[in-house]
Amino acid sequence: MKVLLTGANGFVGSHVLDNLLARNIPTAILLRPHSDRGFIEPRLAHVEVRIGSLNDRDGLERAMGDVTHVVHCAGATKALRIADFHAVNQIGTRHLVAAIDAQAGRVQRLVHLSSLAAAGSATADSPAREADPPRPVSEYGRSKLAGEQEVLGARHTEWVILRPPAVYGPRDGEFLRLFQTVKAHLLPVVRGGRQALSLVYVKDLAEAVVGCLSHPAAAGRTYFVASPQVISAREMAAEIAAQMSVWTVPLPLPTFALWPVCAVQEGWSRLTGRANVLSRQKYPELRAPGWVCDPSRLKAETGVVCATTLKEGIAQSLAWYRREGWL
Repeated sequence: MKVLLTGANGFVGSHVLDNLLARNIPTAILLRPHSDRGFIEPRLAHVEVRIGSLNDRDGLERAMGDVTHVVHCAGATKALRIADFHAVNQIGTRHLVAAIDAQAGRVQRLVHLSSLAAAGSATADSPAREADPPRPVSEYGRSKLAGEQEVLGARHTEWVILRPPAVYGPRDGEFLRLFQTVKAHLLPVVRGGRQALSLVYVKDLAEAVVGCLSHPAAAGRTYFVASPQVISAREMAAEIAAQMSVWTVPLPLPTFALWPVCAVQEGWSRLTGRANVLSRQKYPELRAPGWVCDPSRLKAETGVVCATTLKEGIAQSLAWYRREGWL
């Protein structure tokens, strides 16, 4: 086995790379010439760096040389324009699949990282399951679903589609904001604290990604990858506060107040040219009743369980943020 990994320098991709190297799996990574390599700098001596990008078809085909498996972690979670989501999550995936198909069967399997957002919102009483028809509520979710459709069109390789919910853990800059807010003695309460959430600790997700590279039952399957524990953002913030030993006061964020926050942040992003997760297209996700999925199919068919509890995941994330000076 030799793996080509896209998105290796990102939050999730860097943990997938750690897992591949821990298993001594020969790995090549696809990087753009000027990609930030901070997370993976210590690993570069142990991998092959292949320069290219998802919009460089020739570079993608060159990067496939001697590769037998592909893990596709690269994707856009924030963008200045709606078209940018589709350019990366759909069209970029189309180019990758075409490069794989051009190998005429030499690439044995593609593991594609999608998102619960592609399936749509769901509650704890009726969690999202793989057999449910997808109903994405945001443009990000629609772009991830479109990327899945590109994968389904692969002609000359097996594929596995993984749909994680929100991912947290060391190296994550998005959930860091929640830690920072709690450190400032504020306890965010979105939608009255009632929005139910599935989460996945990043190292559990990386374990699932690499496990699905070779498990025979995973071929041609779509899986939700999540902790079986369902929580709320309020419970997560309260756990962070408890572990940081800080007092907090509630910061109510009612649904009607989220729209102007998203609109203002989107305007600021366009003014500065720096995309942010908060935008008007994010608002439908924030106002949804829940983001809960059922990971039982993954466990039943592959034996993979995302066993890290919220308490354990927060502890490991907090320790890393402090050690690296992020918090």
